[in-house]
Amino acid sequence: MMIYFIFLAVFILYYINKLTNSLCLVREIPEDRQGKVFRTINILVTILLISSYIEILFASI
Repeated sequence: MMIYFIFLAVFILYYINKLTNSLCLVREIPEDRQGKVFRTINILVTILLISSYIEILFASI
């Protein structure tokens, strides 16, 4: 099950980064701030994915 979750997590991170790039282009966010936007969104999504994995792990016990 862990392999499926890792595959799904990588896909989600890739798609979220694609959407973030679109957001930066549409909102015309300056280049120097785009790194901060990507970092913040990636950290928040990673926390969400880790907490989801832990919840699934303890729910199956």
